[in-house]
Amino acid sequence: MKTQSSPVALRPLGNTGLSVTPLCIGGAPLGDMPETFAYSAPEEQALATVRAAFASPINFLDTAAAYGDGESERRIGIVIREMGGLPDGFVLATKGDRDLHTGDFSGDQFKRSVEGSLRRLGLDHLQYVYIHDPEHSTYENVMGAGGPLEVLQSFKEQGVIGHIGMSGGPIKMLIRYIETGLFSAVETHNRYTLINRSAEPLLDLCAKMGVAVVNAAPYGSGILAKGPDTYARYAYQDAPAEIVERTRRLAAVCQEFGVPLIAAALQFSVRDPRVTTTVVGMTKPERVQQTIDLASLPIPNELWTRLDAVGYDAVDPEANRFA
Repeated sequence: MKTQSSPVALRPLGNTGLSVTPLCIGGAPLGDMPETFAYSAPEEQALATVRAAFASPINFLDTAAAYGDGESERRIGIVIREMGGLPDGFVLATKGDRDLHTGDFSGDQFKRSVEGSLRRLGLDHLQYVYIHDPEHSTYENVMGAGGPLEVLQSFKEQGVIGHIGMSGGPIKMLIRYIETGLFSAVETHNRYTLINRSAEPLLDLCAKMGVAVVNAAPYGSGILAKGPDTYARYAYQDAPAEIVERTRRLAAVCQEFGVPLIAAALQFSVRDPRVTTTVVGMTKPERVQQTIDLASLPIPNELWTRLDAVGYDAVDPEANRFA
């Protein structure tokens, strides 16, 4: 059963001993990635957003070495240094990444990636590190001797990183990794939204195993936030006509109830007990409080029934993106 709860009440992040808010600040757009998001993020605006995040009741920030090829981490690091370190009780997660220029997904590359993250963030310890986008490699490479997982495990043994997770796209791939029991959290994106629910099997598995689910891109990278006629993109690509039309129908149902589509899209994720935290990308400081407000907006149960009736996809939204 899905129920509305406080968007800032702490929840356990799997078995890590860390506690996080049901809302998480997404650091991808802070890296100034117009080729991905179709908009830019000037540095001073990004820094102001990070400062607002640290000052807010939200205690979780998600970034990656790959976001802006290090730019997201660099900007976050500027603010961390300003503050003399992470605020007490704050959780920062980043990701080990392939070399964006060569595609190198080796253990040595992941060593360089973690060392680069430490340098850019200005930290000597990373609380949480995911293996990022393993769809660009093979299971055997990621899990094999000297590979990315072994390198992260070595860093964990040294006390350089605290916990290891998995973050990627294809759901069957993520399930294979989570079934090993070696990851305390999984981050999925664009696959559990009002439009697409292909992550359902992953969420069910994680609920059984006690693995934290970090659900990113609840707005489908923008269409559910800005509306289909303003921003007709889903999962970082032009949205197919059927997605645009379905989003119009979702918006019309929400309008009947006087509920903004963006609020329903956010709460669809936040209210699910299988989802530990929901990652929302932000590039403006005012978005932090606006997101808390959207997650707190009362929504009648009947609206969820009506939205379900509009229908949704259960197939991978990025199946053709890398073809």
